[in-house]
Amino acid sequence: MKLYLEKLVPYSLKDKITLGSSDIWNQSIALNDGELIKIEAPSGTGKTTLTHLLYKVRTDYSGSIKYDNLELSKCDKDALADLRQNYISIVFQDLRLFPDLSARENIEIKRLLTPQFSTKEIIVEMTDQLGVSSILDRKVRFCSLGEQQRIAIIRALIQPFNWLILDEPFSHLDQENIIRAATLIDSACKKRNAGLIIMGLNKDNYFNYNRELIL
Repeated sequence: MKLYLEKLVPYSLKDKITLGSSDIWNQSIALNDGELIKIEAPSGTGKTTLTHLLYKVRTDYSGSIKYDNLELSKCDKDALADLRQNYISIVFQDLRLFPDLSARENIEIKRLLTPQFSTKEIIVEMTDQLGVSSILDRKVRFCSLGEQQRIAIIRALIQPFNWLILDEPFSHLDQENIIRAATLIDSACKKRNAGLIIMGLNKDNYFNYNRELIL
């Protein structure tokens, strides 16, 4: 599934974007199947805005976003639900976990949308790999931010996807846990031949990126 961005400009940033100042805003760009894309986004340039636009949380923009031939602005609620359930997965910067549910329940809510895709055994493998097995029955509001990030990553990986979109997913993790999480993400993307878009403030070497873009 290719992702096409055509002259995309958020209304909130239209007075800040100058010609040629961004590799993405107000450009014509195609992101290809299976590409690993790093988007370096200094503060105030709209990385969370872009995350929300790509997932159609926000629609306040000019230009177009297309997944293959599907124009995102024209998706009805059923088409959007199908896109989110089967083709796009995401880790928001604010994670959007349910604080009064356990870590396990937060993951299970997503798994049960496509139970044929992931099993409970896969969840056990992922939680072991990221070192959060011991907190699965703890309410999320009692988990540290680092634990919550790892739970949000696992939740994103247990559904089918062609694109995985991550907004600063490692900001509360130490180096050892970043390496573990990046290894799991990389494996999941390769297994699906899926593309990865990861937003961050600075350059990194967590993945073997095909492209590094400035927002």
